[in-house]
Amino acid sequence: MSLYPSVPRPQGVATAAGGRVCPAPAAQGRLLLKGGHLVDPKNGREGPFDLALEGDRVAEAAPHIDPQPGDRVVDCRGLLVLPGLIDMHLHMGDLFEVSTAPIQNAVCHGVTAAFTPGAGNTFMAPALFGGEFDRGLPLSGGCYLGAASLLACQLDDDELTAYFAGDLPWDTALQKLSRAPLTAATGALVMGVKDHMGHLILSDAQIERLFAVTSRARLLLMSHTQDPAHAERMAALSKGRPLYLGHASAAGCGTHAGGAEGMRRVLALCRQPNVTGELVSSMLRPGRGNREGLRIDPQAQALCFEALAEGTVSILCSDGQGDCTMKGFGDTRDNLPAILELAENGVLPLSRAVATMTKNPAAYLSEITGVPFFAEKLGQLGAGAWANVVLCDQGAKRAVCTIVNGEIAAFEGRCVRSGAGAGRFLSHLGEAHPFGVGNLPLWDRAE
Repeated sequence: MSLYPSVPRPQGVATAAGGRVCPAPAAQGRLLLKGGHLVDPKNGREGPFDLALEGDRVAEAAPHIDPQPGDRVVDCRGLLVLPGLIDMHLHMGDLFEVSTAPIQNAVCHGVTAAFTPGAGNTFMAPALFGGEFDRGLPLSGGCYLGAASLLACQLDDDELTAYFAGDLPWDTALQKLSRAPLTAATGALVMGVKDHMGHLILSDAQIERLFAVTSRARLLLMSHTQDPAHAERMAALSKGRPLYLGHASAAGCGTHAGGAEGMRRVLALCRQPNVTGELVSSMLRPGRGNREGLRIDPQAQALCFEALAEGTVSILCSDGQGDCTMKGFGDTRDNLPAILELAENGVLPLSRAVATMTKNPAAYLSEITGVPFFAEKLGQLGAGAWANVVLCDQGAKRAVCTIVNGEIAAFEGRCVRSGAGAGRFLSHLGEAHPFGVGNLPLWDRAE
């Protein structure tokens, strides 16, 4: 027998002790970011704007947006409102980084989309990385295959091209690539291929195959850039086909040639129309890199600034995380500070500096893959773009809040649990979401 008076309970609405009815919550509306200084290079916006996010998309940017019932309002006064950072070269959980949280750290530093080269990634990489998306990741991203692994299977160039398009016959994949159904089924989930001279130095014939397959399949081909002689060899063998020089600023660290000399040689390659380079954010900061790894020569750093100002290079990366002594090239914690310091020191206007990890990498991905999705949905804050935003404290040079696909994924340097599954798998074909191992009809195909 109840001690409280009987009160009708509206369906689906909880009641408090004493019989008082708790009001039904208002329908969740937009996430409204008010009063911030918006910098959106893609859409030419820079100044005081409100930004409305609805679900996983940008709804509107305007000088003033009135809150509506159900809106969640974030006070952004004193903060920069930037598109979420795109990190083209971010090691996420490889190289035995078992005691760190590289993905979570990256999100806390403002990264909303990233691509991992792995440690000699095998054909299993998309399935393994996709399994992590099944469990929930707070950023969007994809992966590169290792060049040596690509060349080690029995598939010929036509079959590899079909595999990456998702068109390779099932029996052929199981006979000539891998007996593992997941490996056979996930070729379309690859973003690109990574040539790494530290893993294996390929022959000219093997490198020709790399260019042949990646150019036909519209995959990004990244090459480890530290020895300028290796970069020059790759550029010569490219024969006008696209080549992406990963962490090009490492050539200025003096490990294989004088720092300034090596940097000049690599930047000369970046002036070729088919060659694109990226610079490591940590190496552009006053410390010239992290002391646990490589530091760039001061003259080489000055050459990097000149290259950015003239537009020879227009993409930054972290090559993080720097928690493993085998690497030590950079860290996502330096991305936002490097961008802001480029503007503070007069190397680039603020909008161009922000573009190095927003608009520019998104445009390059669309150019290489031929898929408009990347430029339309990533690296910008126009209506309809994915709701990826970083709120930045310009004075402290740090991310205050990172929003991934409309979910607050990190706040004040800590990940927020509700954003743990906000990320989406990205491949050279665009978005592959939802990605689920259980969604692949492996056994039906095997039968």
